[in-house]
Amino acid sequence: MENFEANDSNKILTNETSSEQSDAEGIKEQDVLKTDSSQEETPSGDIQDPVNGSADAQETTSGSKEDQETSGALEEVAEIIGDPEESPVTLEGSKAANKPSENMDSMMDMYEESFNRFAEGEVVTGRIISVDKDYVLVDIGYKSEGQIKIQEFQDEDGNLIANEGDLVDVMVEWWDDEEERVVLSKEKAAKVKVWEDIKKSYDEGKTVKGVIVNRVKGGFSVDIGVQAFLPGSQADLRPIRNLDEMVGKTFTFKILKYNRKRSNIVLSRRIILEEERDSKRSTTLDSIEDGKIVDGIVKNITEYGVFVDLGGVDGLLHITDISWGRVKHPSELFSVGDKITVKILSFDIERERVSLGMKQLTEDPWLAATKKYPIGSRANGKVVSLTDYGAFVELEEGIEGLIHVSEMSWTRKIRHPSKVVSVGDVVDTVVLDIKPESRRISLGMKQVVPNPWDVISEKYPVGTTIEGKIKNITDFGLFIGIGEGIDGLVHISDISWIKRIKHPSELYKKGDVVQAIVLDIEKENERFSLGIKQLQEDPWKTVAERYEVGKEITGTVTNLTDFGVFVEIEEGIEGLVHVSEISKEKIKTPIGKFSIGDVITAKVMNINSQERRIGLSIKRLEIESEQSFLSEYVNNARPTTSTFGEILRENLQEKLNGE
Repeated sequence: MENFEANDSNKILTNETSSEQSDAEGIKEQDVLKTDSSQEETPSGDIQDPVNGSADAQETTSGSKEDQETSGALEEVAEIIGDPEESPVTLEGSKAANKPSENMDSMMDMYEESFNRFAEGEVVTGRIISVDKDYVLVDIGYKSEGQIKIQEFQDEDGNLIANEGDLVDVMVEWWDDEEERVVLSKEKAAKVKVWEDIKKSYDEGKTVKGVIVNRVKGGFSVDIGVQAFLPGSQADLRPIRNLDEMVGKTFTFKILKYNRKRSNIVLSRRIILEEERDSKRSTTLDSIEDGKIVDGIVKNITEYGVFVDLGGVDGLLHITDISWGRVKHPSELFSVGDKITVKILSFDIERERVSLGMKQLTEDPWLAATKKYPIGSRANGKVVSLTDYGAFVELEEGIEGLIHVSEMSWTRKIRHPSKVVSVGDVVDTVVLDIKPESRRISLGMKQVVPNPWDVISEKYPVGTTIEGKIKNITDFGLFIGIGEGIDGLVHISDISWIKRIKHPSELYKKGDVVQAIVLDIEKENERFSLGIKQLQEDPWKTVAERYEVGKEITGTVTNLTDFGVFVEIEEGIEGLVHVSEISKEKIKTPIGKFSIGDVITAKVMNINSQERRIGLSIKRLEIESEQSFLSEYVNNARPTTSTFGEILRENLQEKLNGE
């Protein structure tokens, strides 16, 4: 600012000196300067906005044009001043005589300085000579320094990046002739230079670097010094799923087209990627051969495999060729951009298809599985999958065995493996069978512990009385917990000797503690039979003693059938009166003649304790009753007084003897 104040004071002195000059000289210095200034400061019609204007704005004047304008201006001055030799001006005193010559030199210097000034909008290189809190002063070769606002030399954090002596490109914004100062801009000069670089890169087919700033409609906004547009279709070789991943990254681009007047620039990254791919493609195709081990970059991941860029050529690494072990989804092992090593399995030259493998880089673990996992050996592994019929256990990468649901417990009836194990559990197993050719190993969990059925017969021999809690009740019996994970069954027929039981729940409920006798143990079928009624003596063993054949008994009708009547003699013991033994008369069915609950008297005809049957007869009892009556009548009859009475008694006697 001090320089500008000094310039102002010099200007005042100059004006005062000029005012003292004689009007007789006929020359007005201000008119001369005005002519020069107007000629210089009037902008050409071709000059436009230095940032958004035409590129021709940088070529407003040429060397030859400047020479012509300078020559014309000098001639005009000469006409105004006149030739000193032809029209001498005589003034009194030596000082007045020298004045025309001094004025001529001063005006010539002014005109030289006027034409040496840079045009507005021109970019020049200057040197920083001072820095204060508001402005940076830059020397561009003019008699007074240009000034630039301090904000143009601050970074995003507000730090000053200007030092005295630094060279800097600036643009002449405008000239202030009154204060004899020039206003400059560093930012606008940078933009002009960027546009020049853009034009040069476009013309020469070169690339530019830029940062993707944000997403816009249809693509991205890219900062390459000025804002440019990157269409989404030109961002990559393939459609980008997550566009936000591109924001903030720096890439190299090619300029498809630009329009400086509209500040419009269209970029492409895809062209560069295609050129790189094509250049690599031929080299890669020439070097590909079956069995070769190569490096590649994961390009895309699908549920069936991974696409790998081998250098301009994509190969497919199928999910079955990733690992000898189980792979649910390739994304568990890879991410886009990962560098991996693979083996070329096959190459179709015509279709340019490459099949890759990763597991082939290591030996097949099944080749040594028989030696490593012999039958009967113990092995631990991790549960990797569950099915309805069992659990798959990974013994090592590439080798899995199956634990069938029947091989999980000696005693429990397991409906689903999830009742015993879960995915991720580490379990101990025993190898039951191995078939490397079919890649199968059968494993067992229950074999890790002793079989309780091997010792149960020794611990609970037949005839032993045990006590346990009822764990379950079914239509056919009771399950009683014995211990060692074994349940014994009391069949419904072994609950009572004498009671007719339709369902065990009539007598017992779950959780009841009962006693029972071991009836039988089937180790092979894993069956443990118990009996409750066997705790008491079978009443049928003494039925023959208590109910002799021919004995008259009384009972209650419990059931009626077409073939006879069932009569309960005592609790749990029934006899059958067959339909033929009901009456001397022929009866088709007893239904209708008797009712349940009727008390009847019959005679014991036969007893079969083993089959638990007692035959009864009502008819026999009636016949015997009639015989007894006739016998008594005959024996008590008086001697006959007539022949007819004698004949009747003889007939009755014969009938009794016949019966």
